[in-house]
Amino acid sequence: MKYLCLGYFEPEKMDARPKPEIDAIMGECQTRLGEFYESGKVIIDAGLDVESKSLRLVNGKVRVIDGPFIETKEMIGSAFLIEARDMEEAIRVASLHPTTQVGAGEQLGWGIEIRPIHYFENREREVEFN
Repeated sequence: MKYLCLGYFEPEKMDARPKPEIDAIMGECQTRLGEFYESGKVIIDAGLDVESKSLRLVNGKVRVIDGPFIETKEMIGSAFLIEARDMEEAIRVASLHPTTQVGAGEQLGWGIEIRPIHYFENREREVEFN
């Protein structure tokens, strides 16, 4: 089964730190990625930019809304896809990610959400956007 993992952070805590400190923390993240990738379970790992848009159908038309969208102090900063037998293995693999391995992450509000992916049947259909 595949699992989508979303890495969260608290931007105000990151922004409050001096740039050299954040650069050092991010450098530590890079050194921690080796074991994560060597697990053989990582399909893709990507950092996300803070710029975001949301698409919603409103009154029959697609509306583009500026983000971020979550109603919390946390923002999604990364996303990765892993392959695992079950949630227990997904937790073990995701726990190798720097989000849970770099000590400064605790003070910066880092965390990971793990969600199983369910596939939908692919049906050919036309969608009209006005």
